[in-house]
Amino acid sequence: MSLVHDRPRALWTGVRGWHRPLVAFTSVMCLWAVVCLIGLILDPRTLAGDPIWAKPLKFSISLALYAITLAWMLSRVQRPVLRRIGWWAGTIGAAASLLEIVVISIQVIRGVGSHFNVSTPTNQFFYQLMAGGVTLMYCATLVIGACLTMFSRLEDRALAWALRLGLVIALVGLSVGFLMVIPTAAQLADPTSSTYGSHSVGGDDATGGIFFLGWNTAHGDLRVSHFIGMHALQVLPLLAIALPRALGEADRLRIVLVAGATYAAVTAIALWQALRGQSVVHPDAITITAAVVAVTLAAISFVIIAVRRRHQLR
Repeated sequence: MSLVHDRPRALWTGVRGWHRPLVAFTSVMCLWAVVCLIGLILDPRTLAGDPIWAKPLKFSISLALYAITLAWMLSRVQRPVLRRIGWWAGTIGAAASLLEIVVISIQVIRGVGSHFNVSTPTNQFFYQLMAGGVTLMYCATLVIGACLTMFSRLEDRALAWALRLGLVIALVGLSVGFLMVIPTAAQLADPTSSTYGSHSVGGDDATGGIFFLGWNTAHGDLRVSHFIGMHALQVLPLLAIALPRALGEADRLRIVLVAGATYAAVTAIALWQALRGQSVVHPDAITITAAVVAVTLAAISFVIIAVRRRHQLR
């Protein structure tokens, strides 16, 4: 009986040792996601063809995942100097993320767009404020990742490489956001344009999108690769943790490396597709071929790992 009661106590004790500002921010985002979900249900307003509360709901969920991941990463940093650097990076990252979601939510309440909106001095100020928050979050992720993956020793090689690959792919995915702020040709040609930058390539952001996600169904959309890439920092470490220890260190590492390479390929294909102005729901033969090649190579690699392991166990 005591063992049953000790398990949640031990889990709570472990979580209490995580970066408190990031854990607190995660809690706030979970609560705000519930509020946004209620708004999604009760508020009929739309923006650029999508429910107006969809964006803060998506960002709340995504930022919560990122914050708790960074808090967990910081809990594994051992050297005192790196822990102090990581603490400040995590605190700045939490504050920057809070600034971003506050701006997005204020603009939703006002009934206007937050991204790329320069229609008035107020909207332009909010957009620049949010962009500054995103940049700080990017830097915080880089610093925390470097503290753990470059300057800390992890005994689990599979997890160490999952974190390294996840960090690199995530930073690439986050970097796609910088492509979005580049003005389109139409915006450059119109000095009175109320927007500066776009999620879409080959069209505008108001031509229709996938429900909730909002990804453009008529043109290329940079948000696809942005989303896939940035969440490698959750997917790959979770894979490493989920792989049974019985597989052995070498095979767990091989699986993580193949998964990481495949994940990077999928992110690259999604970005390549968007830059060609092609919708994610209407891939052409070239895109399909690239995806099939990536999946096939991954499947062959996993088969080789399985055959090697079976041979070694004989």
